[in-house]
Amino acid sequence: MAIDLAKAAKENGIRYFLISFVDLFGVLRSKLVPARAIADMQSEGAGFAGFAAWLDMSPADGDMFAVPDPESLIQLPWKPEVGWLASDLYIDGKEIAASPRVALRNQITRAADQGYRMKTGVECEYFLVSPDGAAIADPRDIQSKPCYDQSALMRRYDVISEICDSMIDLGWGPYQNDHEDANGQFEMNWEYDDCLRTADRHVFFKYMVKQIAENHGLRATFMPKPFVNLTGNGCHAHVSVWNAAGDANLFHDPDGEMELSGLAYAFLGGIIHNVRSLCSIFNPTVNSYKRINAPATLSGATWSPDAVSYGGNNRTHMVRIPDAGRFELRLMDGATNPYLLQAGILAAGMDGIANRRDPGKRLDINMYEEAHKVKGLKKLPLNLLDAVRLTQQSSELRDQLGGEILDAYCKLKLAEWNDFTRSLTDWERDHTLDC
Repeated sequence: MAIDLAKAAKENGIRYFLISFVDLFGVLRSKLVPARAIADMQSEGAGFAGFAAWLDMSPADGDMFAVPDPESLIQLPWKPEVGWLASDLYIDGKEIAASPRVALRNQITRAADQGYRMKTGVECEYFLVSPDGAAIADPRDIQSKPCYDQSALMRRYDVISEICDSMIDLGWGPYQNDHEDANGQFEMNWEYDDCLRTADRHVFFKYMVKQIAENHGLRATFMPKPFVNLTGNGCHAHVSVWNAAGDANLFHDPDGEMELSGLAYAFLGGIIHNVRSLCSIFNPTVNSYKRINAPATLSGATWSPDAVSYGGNNRTHMVRIPDAGRFELRLMDGATNPYLLQAGILAAGMDGIANRRDPGKRLDINMYEEAHKVKGLKKLPLNLLDAVRLTQQSSELRDQLGGEILDAYCKLKLAEWNDFTRSLTDWERDHTLDC
């Protein structure tokens, strides 16, 4: 039986609810609703003007309603009188197909109809920076190889421990926190789960990190490449597919190569086949392509891919097989939409299963040094425009995700690219003012 939100408010001291949704650009939108009104909102939804968010709508469209999913309820650890809710979007009683959470739920339903259930975990990297974003927040964090630096980690203990304690209280099962490869960069990991729950938690995690950092006088950013000379923010996803009951990992085969099943390799084949078309979703900003096509950073490596390849326990590849029964997709960055990330993986994987796609042979090489030796190696797009065009042209994604969301996403992303091309940069002035 679904959670009664009015009853939950009384039992847990919730005075207000944030009824939230994520638009196509990954922006978190909300209305603050008093507990006295939540019963009606649970059944009818909170009203929004769709054109006011990054959705493919016009001012002439009717009211859009965000209907909260009561299973997603999270009390803000730093303000428990407020409850956060993820929502699905409707117009005239019909789900909006071109909205991220609905798109993911539709993918989950399609997979469930075939007896499959995808479970995932995400690794969200972020920087703690000055309030104006101009520099990292810790001026003493200057090592060329700062990864796992205990001193730099502990100088931010108050922020990191508060975020981790919050995840413990929420029951997410966090298990490690570390200083990452860039100065000022951190990563925090929690347990994997069904992909919709992981996506909801991913959305809330980004909000929580930003809010707690702000409460400490700092700013957190998930921007893919905020500093040219430092490693960028990735958002790696660990993926496995289970049976409908969720108690058997269908990717695990103790007798299979790397202890992966034939189903796992077909799913991986779908990823390999479709990933260039998914780049605009996994790497959705102009800035994203300064991470995946970057030269070596201060630490000596970007830790991000620039080509389509997979290997064993080898972090130079786009896909890593770190353990039995799962693989890690290392392409996505911190700007990726949490729902479209999961929907894209599932869509590509199900295409692979349906068409028995072969991922090709595993490459057991250092891609940063030996990629030039690989014949026929497919490279990732060099910029957002190329990436969006690949998405537009993909019949596989159109079949799996649906033309409505694909067209809406590409339309808005092309408009964003055109807006970018109308801007002037310091680089242009520096190099062409005296031409």
